[in-house]
Amino acid sequence: MLQFSFASFIHAVRPEHLSKIVRHRSKRMILDSIGVGLVGSTTHVFDIALKYCLLYSSVAVSNVYGKPGVKLSPTLAAFTNGVATHSMDFDDTWHPATHPSGAVLPALLAASQMLPPNSKPNGLDFLLAFNVGLEVQGRLMHFSTEAHNIPKRFHPPSVVGTMGSAAATAKLLSLSMTQCTHALGIAASLAGAPMANAATQAKPLHIGNATRLGFEAALLAARGMEANPFILDDISGCSGFSAFYSIYQPRPLSTSSECHEFLLEKQDIAFKRFPAHLGMHWVVDAALSVRNLFINYAGSFSPSLIRTIVLKIPVSKYINRPFPNSEHEARHSFQFNACTALLDGEVGLSSFTEGSIHRQELRELLHKVVVEHPEDNVANFDKMYGEVAVLLKSGDVLTGKCDTFYGHWRKPLSRESLLKKFRSNASHVLPEEKVETIITMVDNLENLSDSSHLACSL
Repeated sequence: MLQFSFASFIHAVRPEHLSKIVRHRSKRMILDSIGVGLVGSTTHVFDIALKYCLLYSSVAVSNVYGKPGVKLSPTLAAFTNGVATHSMDFDDTWHPATHPSGAVLPALLAASQMLPPNSKPNGLDFLLAFNVGLEVQGRLMHFSTEAHNIPKRFHPPSVVGTMGSAAATAKLLSLSMTQCTHALGIAASLAGAPMANAATQAKPLHIGNATRLGFEAALLAARGMEANPFILDDISGCSGFSAFYSIYQPRPLSTSSECHEFLLEKQDIAFKRFPAHLGMHWVVDAALSVRNLFINYAGSFSPSLIRTIVLKIPVSKYINRPFPNSEHEARHSFQFNACTALLDGEVGLSSFTEGSIHRQELRELLHKVVVEHPEDNVANFDKMYGEVAVLLKSGDVLTGKCDTFYGHWRKPLSRESLLKKFRSNASHVLPEEKVETIITMVDNLENLSDSSHLACSL
């Protein structure tokens, strides 16, 4: 009964199980996720989600990113803030591949405001619940070697994220072990979204639904709803969670009373420097190094000198988009991001506006791109690389290669860089004083007497 081991972990894990490294890394994730959500509240897809939720929100107690004075019912606030978090594809990425924070944090923020004044969880309870949600996602991803590679069928956060949200919320709400078991079983019936909706406005709904539906699974379990207690087991002829993976080898999750080593202790997170699919960061860094070589070679960057641009990238259909026509397609295009980096010397928020996407000089550059897929460049965020070669009309070739970009778990963002990103994102919708208050609050989360104060500050 594998599910009981997960439920036992959720129910029994304690704050003292969180090591100094886990606390440090998870607080970085919380801060980054809030900033990404705040800037995401300026997007069109967020506006659509918010207007929809305002139609149905009755018990409005939970804050919405970037909208002071606007409150929604807890599960709809979680949904809306989840959409904001992934609206620009600016949120963190783990290995095996998923976006862990956005599926968990919005549910916890909303739940903390839902609870009555005498039952508010403190900051340490909140941090523990957040890490429970991460841990469950990570352990489930390790059940399948298929999950280690860039996905082809299901978007991972819509699968493991829903389970992580259920686990995190169950912990924050202090559900019994039996209720935790059923929360996971219910969440499994609410999980899953196809990769075909990547690079569309529907993709942010995957995170919004994951955090909302996992939250709802915990609430249903708390009210007595039951589900299959063997949903995580690999039972022949009647698939449970194994339905999401062709290769599935589940293992129990054990917790001793003395210690538990969280996956975050061993596997750090990747933070994005610009709002696009993680794979884009390799080709952008490679393209920027080529651009510097070009300027040293010719004195300035001149597209007219270029005959061909060769991108050596892994095979991944949904991020191989030669001529993107929307911001969401552009965020999922190796070609667009490499050419933007070559042309502008940077990729940022403004790179994905309609005007930037449809520039004539950029389109001309895109027509010069040729894609190659070397056998050693596998579609795996822990193994892939990006290589850009610019073949000049003179016959010279300028080449740049990136094995590990700045922000990857092997080359983590410094605190200075992470704070710079957060301040830049949050300042789009909040005054400086509030931005600094959030930084201080997250830094001292363990000492916060009422975790709902964090949600109220957004």
